[in-house]
Amino acid sequence: MATVDDSVKAAGASGDKAAEMLANCDRAFADIRSDLKLLKWMQGATLVGIVALILRVFLN
Repeated sequence: MATVDDSVKAAGASGDKAAEMLANCDRAFADIRSDLKLLKWMQGATLVGIVALILRVFLN
């Protein structure tokens, strides 16, 4: 993150503005990570359901 901070400062933003921008990015990435975890669980549950239905069809 130091390189991003240096880049923002080199672009002319103040230190406080750079810190605020980095904090906003961290929050956005945290939201994306939590959404991806939920989607992975949903995909796993769907896969288990499909496999169960396929097994039920072929084993009966």
